[in-house]
Amino acid sequence: MKIVISDYAWPNIDIEKEFFKSKSIDLDVANGKEDLINKIKDADGLLFCFEDINEDVLRSGEKLKAAQRYGIGVDNINIKVATELGIVVSNIPDYCIDEVSDHALSLLLAINRMILPDSRMVKLGKWNEVKKDNRVYRLKDATLGVIGFGRIGRRLSNKAKSLGLNVIAYDPYISENVHDGVNILSFEEVISSSDILSLHVPLTEETNHLISHKELANMKNDVILINVSRGGLIDEKALLDYLDNGRVRGVGLDVMEDHNPSSSNPLFKYENVIITPHTAFFSQESSEELQLRSCKQLLDVLNGNKPEFLINPDVLNHSEVNLN
Repeated sequence: MKIVISDYAWPNIDIEKEFFKSKSIDLDVANGKEDLINKIKDADGLLFCFEDINEDVLRSGEKLKAAQRYGIGVDNINIKVATELGIVVSNIPDYCIDEVSDHALSLLLAINRMILPDSRMVKLGKWNEVKKDNRVYRLKDATLGVIGFGRIGRRLSNKAKSLGLNVIAYDPYISENVHDGVNILSFEEVISSSDILSLHVPLTEETNHLISHKELANMKNDVILINVSRGGLIDEKALLDYLDNGRVRGVGLDVMEDHNPSSSNPLFKYENVIITPHTAFFSQESSEELQLRSCKQLLDVLNGNKPEFLINPDVLNHSEVNLN
């Protein structure tokens, strides 16, 4: 068998090399899209991280049986085509719950407490010039709204409640009025009632620009907006308008619409906007766990077993797919 890695976001792939070597399986790493299309032609399995696994890539995999995402979101692979071709797609949705919820909470706290701008002023020798005219929430009197109450949303909720925050949430897949001790409200109610809003949903056709002009207009003045999920959830042009008119207190982003933004991006000029380069998932522990579990799940599929985290269940109806 042969496995191809399209891309990865950690220093090395020693874990993958050791794992597949112990199984006498060939491992190859692509260097860009053209190289991937060439190397995937005789591959049985694919490990992919941020690379766009589009129709051209998938149809080039003449022997490809399984594609394993290094991570949670699968918006960068064409699920429809994979299913048509009998390619089993799987992910690891539960590996970095603490890291991402920690990151969301860190952005929330840093923005609310003015950590970066105040530190900058001190380093400029302006200790006594730091003004106290920006809105800072006393957390026990503030409301955190969580959009998407899955694993990460619930973990963030528990951490936020320990700080005294009142937490409300919206999730279309939860029917209860109260879930995990949190009031489940409508999307509109959460948007309009939250002092701080944190997004934890996948990027789909339905959630693209989930937050745009209408939603921003219905938010409280001085709202803090956090997104550690996918960049396309927020209409950044609309966000710029509301930052300009002072309606948004601050923004914390680990993801952006442009996956590789230039230094001229207009969001970079705002002191009340903190942006990190899609690192919310990262710790040494989470990366090592992800690498090993991704290898194991991919090999399970190639050995004829249904993966624990199957993304495209319709593929099981394909004539060439026979999994236990």
